[in-house]
Amino acid sequence: MEHKFDRQTSFGWLLNVVANHASKEFDKRLKEKGLTLALWPTLMCLWEKEGMTQREIAQTSKVESSTTTRTLDKLETLGLVERQADPESRRSFRIFLTAEGRALKNEVIHLPVEVNQQMLSSLNPDEQKTIIGLLQKMVAQV
Repeated sequence: MEHKFDRQTSFGWLLNVVANHASKEFDKRLKEKGLTLALWPTLMCLWEKEGMTQREIAQTSKVESSTTTRTLDKLETLGLVERQADPESRRSFRIFLTAEGRALKNEVIHLPVEVNQQMLSSLNPDEQKTIIGLLQKMVAQV
């Protein structure tokens, strides 16, 4: 039996187009604030809970440990985070936001909400609830 691929009805293709558009739009808005999309998962983790180790940040943000290292280096260069010696381990550090890193949250936390609203704007409220619910159901299985 032959399986015909039709991009216009392909779940993966459609989802990828929407996700890529959302990522580009979010990245554009972050760049206006001197940030990038790559820094976002680590910042979100630290805004939720400071003092995590690099390993904990990598696990929480679902980002590779080596990527997290580079991200923390960049955030440190930007003056947004600082590494402090971990009293429980001589080989690891706890990561804390600087005052500037804490203040930044209020400047950018609304950006993903705005992008989400823009992305969902072609759907009516019931359709928005439906698509969010279906995606949550799928994510729960991943």
